[in-house]
Parts: sequence; structure tokens; C-alpha cells
Amino acid sequence: MGRLFWKFFFGFWVSVLVAGLIVGVGVVLRSEWQERELRPAAGPRAAQLVNGAAAALLHDGPQELREWLHEHRHRHRGGLLLFVVDHDGRELLGRPAPAGSLRIARGLARLGPVGPGEPAVRHVAVAGEEYLLFVVEARRGGPGGRDLLGPWLLILAGLVASLVFSAMLAGYFARPLGHLRVAFAAVAEGRLDERVQPRIGRRRDEIADLGRHFDAMAARLQVLLGAQRQLLHDVSHELRSPLARLQAAIGLARQDPARCEATLGRIEREAGRLDELVGEVLALSRLEAGVVDTPIEALDLGQLVATIADDAGFEARAAGRDLQLEIAPGEIRAEVRAELLHRAFENVIRNAVRYTAAGTTVEVAASLAADGQFRLSVCDRGPGVPAADLPAIFEPFYRGANGQSGPGFGLGLAIARRAVQQHGGTISVRNRPGGGLCVEISLPLRGARQP
Repeated sequence: MGRLFWKFFFGFWVSVLVAGLIVGVGVVLRSEWQERELRPAAGPRAAQLVNGAAAALLHDGPQELREWLHEHRHRHRGGLLLFVVDHDGRELLGRPAPAGSLRIARGLARLGPVGPGEPAVRHVAVAGEEYLLFVVEARRGGPGGRDLLGPWLLILAGLVASLVFSAMLAGYFARPLGHLRVAFAAVAEGRLDERVQPRIGRRRDEIADLGRHFDAMAARLQVLLGAQRQLLHDVSHELRSPLARLQAAIGLARQDPARCEATLGRIEREAGRLDELVGEVLALSRLEAGVVDTPIEALDLGQLVATIADDAGFEARAAGRDLQLEIAPGEIRAEVRAELLHRAFENVIRNAVRYTAAGTTVEVAASLAADGQFRLSVCDRGPGVPAADLPAIFEPFYRGANGQSGPGFGLGLAIARRAVQQHGGTISVRNRPGGGLCVEISLPLRGARQP
């Protein structure tokens, strides 16, 4: 059970608890009010009322006093209320006598005659029946009066408390959900810079987790959409140059038919370049979409690197460069997609041959590491890459400040990274001390991922 469950649980529990406490406290206060507010009264008026009633009881009897009390039961003389209780606790008019006041009055009656300033209490015996007479103060209510802490008021107080806590709880959960709704609507309208976490605040529950995941999703969509737009821009830019050259060659052929053969050769080269660009874009697109249809086969990775290095070595020596290969002895076999890895390794090695300085050597090393992973290291002595640009070197069409005039389309390393990731591996790049760049590939030997 998550944090949101406990917030709901404790929220409702506290709401019910507070409502119950309010009702319980109200009941206790009501009981104490009855004990304290209806207390035996003292003073001359109280003594006069008790003494008068005692005299009437002695001379006229209980019946006459009952009739007099009945006629004057709603009249409180100066806020005083007279009670006449027999030995069994029955009040002469059948009214409920305040328990606290009755208990105090009985205690005072046992002490004998009261002095000035003490509560007015009399004990009278008539015709073998004992009666206790005392007066209480009816300040804010009492029997027959308005009870300010009656049951309806307690129910209302509990209801109000429950409503207040329910409203607070509902607002606590509804506000962040409203922020999420607004954020989703904004993203649906294309405003991918919308973020919900600043509005939610420092909550630590599933709603906050949802907000953080939403922000991560929106940020990722923003990056992907930006990358898509940049890719379209870069593809358009790369296509513009060979298309312009094709148009120029066609124009020259029309102007000078005698040079048609040379012009056709130029058109063929530009068409081949266009075909290569489209092929690499399609390959990258399929890799990014996870569409891989090349078969998985057992392959000696060392032999694969050696084959690619031999071909690249011829090109390097023809350009006044060299390539040094170092492969660990023994086979390094793995279940891989040979075509993908061949393309990845070839892109990395040929990229190093292309950018290493004239008269320098490209160093290629393949080995099996202690952790059981295949390692391929390709280091050149080229201009390297600015440290700030290293994270972007695997992005499509990246060629950097040092490679703007170089050959290729800037897709080789991007394809290599996707191909390596397809096999569960990693590829990284770093600048060499003294100049140059090193690309390192690590591949687990457990095999390629299934599509």
C-alpha cells in the first residue's frame, strides 16, 4: 500500500476522530454545565425563598406547596429555582433535580443549619415524610429552559467538523490533480515546456510521483520533438548540396553536350551520395524505432574487428596514415546481429582513419575484459572534440567545429551507438592526452536483444 493510501486513511480517520471528540467534549461540557450552573444558591433571596416554602410545607402541607410550585414553575425569582425533594429523591413536581446540586444539598443538610452566605438548604419533616428544600441558580437554562448544549447542537458541531475536514482533505487531493489536468491539456495543445512539479510543491506521495513522471515525459517529448525538427533540418541541408550539384551538372550537360560523359560521371557520384545518405537515414530511423530484421548468429568478435581493420588499413596507408591492430588471443564468440555490429565497428574505425592527422597511427584494440565483456577501443591522433561537445557527438548529423569540412554526413557514430545499445552494450568517447579521440565500446556476450 502506497503513501496515498495512508494519507486517505489518516485523513478520514482524523476527520471522524475530531468529530467524535467534539461531540464527546460537548457531552462532557453539557454534563459539567448541569453540575456547575445549577448549583445550590446562597444569599438573602435564596434563604427567603427556602424559608417561605418550608413554612408553607409545615402549615399547609405538601399538596398546597405542590400547587403553588406548579403555578409558579416558569417564574424564576431573580434567576432562582426552588426544588423540593423527598427522601426517595422524587421532586414534588416530578422535575429532574440536578444531581450535583442535590448531592451538595444533602451534604449541607446533614451538617445542620446553614450560616449567612452559605447555600440556602432546609430539611423539613411533615407527616412522617422528610423533604429537602434547596434553590439553584438558573442563569442560562435549566429544566424547562433553553439548553445551549443540547443534542442537536452537538450533532451540528460534529457535522461541521466533519465537513471542514472533508473539505480540507478533498482540496488537498483535488488541487494537484487539477494542476495535472491543466498540464495534460497544455501538452495536448503542443506546449511541451509545461511543468507541473513547481505547482504541486514538496508533496511526497503517488500524486507527486505522477507529477515528476509527467514532467520527465514532457521534457523527453520536448527533446525528441526538437531532435526530430533538427533531424528534418539537417536532412534537408544534406540533401540540398548534392541536389544542387546534380542540377548544376545537368545544366552543364545541356550547355556543352561534348562533355556529357564527364557530366554523367559527376551525376552518378552525386546520385550515389544521395543514395548513401538516404540509406543511413533509413538505417538510423529503423534502429531508433526498434525495427531490427537482421538475424542473430554466432560470431567471433575478434575476427570481425580484424576484417574491418584490414580494409580500413589499406585506406589509411593510401592516405599517408597507419592503423595498428591488437587483438587478444583466442576466440571471443557471442550471439549477435552481425550486420549491425559490422556497421557499428566499421563506422567507428573508418571515422578514426578519416580524422587522424597525416603521418599518425590509429590504434585499434579488442579484448575480453575481466567482467566478461567484449571491449573495443579505437584511438586516433586527430583534432579531438571540444569537451563541451562530447555529449553531443553521438547525435545525428553532428560533425562539430573541427569536422565541418570533413567527409560523411555525421550519422556514423549515431548509428554505431544505436547498434551497440541494441546489443545491450555501451559506447563512450573521450579526448586523448596530447590530442586525438578515443571511442570505447563494451558489449556483453549474452547475446543481442530480441525485437
